[in-house]
Amino acid sequence: MNDKKQIFGWAMYDWANSAYVTTVTVAVLPIFFSSVVVGEGGYEIFGTRYDAQSLWGFMMSFSALWMFIFAPVLGAISDFSASKKKFLMVFCYTGSLFSILLFFSGSGDVMRTMLFFIIAQIGFIGGNVFYDAFLPQIASEDRIDWISGKGFAYGYVGGGLQFAISLGIIAGHDVIGISQSLAARISIAMAGLWWAGFSVITFFKLKEVEAHEQIPLTYRSLPRVLAYAKIGIDRTIGTAKKVGKFKHLTIFLVAFMVYNDGIQTVINMATIYGTGELKLPAWVLMVTLLIIQIIALFGALIFGKLAGKTTAKKALMLTLFMWSFVVVYAYFMTSAREYFILGIIVGISMGGSQALSRSLYGAMIPTQASAEFYGFYSVFDKFSSIWGPALFAVKKHVSGSSRSAIISLIIFFVFGLIILSLVNVEKAKEAKSSPLFLKNTV
Repeated sequence: MNDKKQIFGWAMYDWANSAYVTTVTVAVLPIFFSSVVVGEGGYEIFGTRYDAQSLWGFMMSFSALWMFIFAPVLGAISDFSASKKKFLMVFCYTGSLFSILLFFSGSGDVMRTMLFFIIAQIGFIGGNVFYDAFLPQIASEDRIDWISGKGFAYGYVGGGLQFAISLGIIAGHDVIGISQSLAARISIAMAGLWWAGFSVITFFKLKEVEAHEQIPLTYRSLPRVLAYAKIGIDRTIGTAKKVGKFKHLTIFLVAFMVYNDGIQTVINMATIYGTGELKLPAWVLMVTLLIIQIIALFGALIFGKLAGKTTAKKALMLTLFMWSFVVVYAYFMTSAREYFILGIIVGISMGGSQALSRSLYGAMIPTQASAEFYGFYSVFDKFSSIWGPALFAVKKHVSGSSRSAIISLIIFFVFGLIILSLVNVEKAKEAKSSPLFLKNTV
């Protein structure tokens, strides 16, 4: 544990895939999808016409739903077979490939763009299950908050740097001699190449502990693929039963599910909100996102240090107070200047809340079943990620305005904060050594 080469290799995956998050999910593609692919007229599906904001919300929800169903099983399989790294590679290169293929999207290519983006998003979400699962294996309990924050810090720098290059290409498209639309498509494809390219460092540096378990006799008559699948399903059911018997871990997961719904909705819908509701120019949205990346770097490190001086739980609760302020401020804002200010607050809040949620959970689960438990963590993560964007999409479609959807998100932060306050972290850490927690069901 705490090996510098391992930690560097692990953190470089955040550097790699954050280019996808920043450029494809949050910045360039939402604007390109809204203004070029869908356009002002919207797109008709089964006799109903939807605008870009609604379609974007539905795409985010569908991607999350897919991983909600499959992540725990895949996590359990990877733990049993010691194949977290292999699963990470498959999801990484699937996601990056379809990010690159988004280069070929143009005006009116709505269904193709939606399909390619959904697959890319599944690749990103799925990869993170196995990436996160390495954390308890490379970091000791007293260093896990700092190392988790370091991973996010690498991500903010890597994603911010690639996005800065993309911003330069888009802003200087006339000088280069290409259209703005082509510049956007090049930036999206570049994010996919960045993700695939820098991930090689992770796959070279990051080592995985060899599997010591053999396939139980009950499953040996099955083909290996089916045997692993059966083991994965049975262990997932077993994990769900075990988690339910440990009070404070369960309370944390419920709290995380609630407040993360608000966080993910703000992050995923921020750009489309700025485009559709506030009518801000593209340069304002992109510069703000670059500011968020830079500020989030310091947010992750600052809150990692704060967690060491107080506790991870107290530091995380502070970020939820900040997120509550974010949605109230977003409801009333009308100008580009206010959007810039919001970006600073979001950056600090995002850096702290993401890093601390991951490390706090990692400190409460058994190391030898990390992928299994992070797959279960992903269930709560993706379950919450389904409803926020979907609510936003429906609310926007029905009311015609996104402001009421934004202000309603404060409910998630307030209730998440209340539930989180009930978690006794020390008791949860003690419980992870329980024989019941450690015993496999197969």
